[in-house]
Amino acid sequence: MSERIKTPRGTFDVLGEAALARAELEKTAKAILERAGYERIETPTFEATALFARGVGESTDVVQKEMYSFDDGGGSSITLRPEGTAPVCRAYLEHGMHKLAQPVKLWYLGAFFRAERPQHGRYRQFWQVGAEAIGSDDPAVDAESIVLLAEILEALKVQARLRVSSLGTPGTRAEYKTELQAYLRAHEHDLSGEVRERIDLNPLRAFDADHAGTRQVMENAPRLLDRLTDEDREHFETVRALLDGAGLAYEVDPALVRGLDYYTRTVFEFTSDALGAQSGVGGGGRYDGLIEQIGGPHTPGMGWAAGVERMLLAAPPAPTAPPPLDLYVAYAKPEHRAAAFRLAADARRAGHAAQLELGGRSLKGQLKRANSAGARYVAILGDEGTALKDMESGEQQVIEPDTVMHHITHGT
Repeated sequence: MSERIKTPRGTFDVLGEAALARAELEKTAKAILERAGYERIETPTFEATALFARGVGESTDVVQKEMYSFDDGGGSSITLRPEGTAPVCRAYLEHGMHKLAQPVKLWYLGAFFRAERPQHGRYRQFWQVGAEAIGSDDPAVDAESIVLLAEILEALKVQARLRVSSLGTPGTRAEYKTELQAYLRAHEHDLSGEVRERIDLNPLRAFDADHAGTRQVMENAPRLLDRLTDEDREHFETVRALLDGAGLAYEVDPALVRGLDYYTRTVFEFTSDALGAQSGVGGGGRYDGLIEQIGGPHTPGMGWAAGVERMLLAAPPAPTAPPPLDLYVAYAKPEHRAAAFRLAADARRAGHAAQLELGGRSLKGQLKRANSAGARYVAILGDEGTALKDMESGEQQVIEPDTVMHHITHGT
């Protein structure tokens, strides 16, 4: 016997109750987002590597360490998508969505890929639900985006804490970056090796470091939130006022920077204590320069993504039940199989959930299977005709085959 092949490290199968829970999460997200005018979008699993290098940022861990990139066989580099915002922005440009009423509001749910160390709640293939609103710089877009993710988490009964901040404009951040680099170099001997290596490339990531010495240094580091222009500060205060008006609790966290280079102005993150040290559930922010970075005109945007696996881990176990089964079609002898097959197909065409005996069981075994599957009725085809059994009352009667639909629709 050959050695058994298993799933690759950092991946997993979804089946049974887990599949039902994920389906319920998708149903919840769809209902909340589409009520707010967001439409579903599906982008390819593969994108041009340049999309992420230019859009997400060369200095990010995602681009430097975590992307699965390879030659497509024709000399072009393609990448398994590590995040969803850049692909949605590429689609916005490619399909001329700037001609539509702005902002264009889109949502997605799909698989993403990052070559990071697998751990509890973090996988190399993972699923995210996300939403993007492209084409407006109104602070209300920011606030609505945050509130929608809060609604999804609330519907899933995820206890999460919301942190918000502002990164200002790229010009403000460039000036601040120079100031922060000088501060880090002055305390370089207390920093981790990784942070020291990234002082020139991406100093803001020092705020996310777990290293004790680095964390102590960052407690007294200058804060970007204190360097905002009047216009950026007004934008952030308007977002906060709208969140206050919606009754959404939050805390302002000046150290919140997020991990992707395209963020501008508003950033936010939901965290849950149920997830331990890796507490992030979902988050996002404004990205007013991203579409310009990937070859389009200046176009404001705002969005977020939340991990499906992480939301389910943070949510309390929810009772899940398989879909109801209206009819199970059984038969006594092989010669009745064709009629049974036709009856099951007719029942499904009529809109009923119907299953056919496919396991070669005895009639007694078929009835046990129908009971375990939760069937409301069982049609038994035999030499004496068609018997219909009510699985709730236990009553059974012989009926005309062409009246089965009437009986299971209106009761026996």
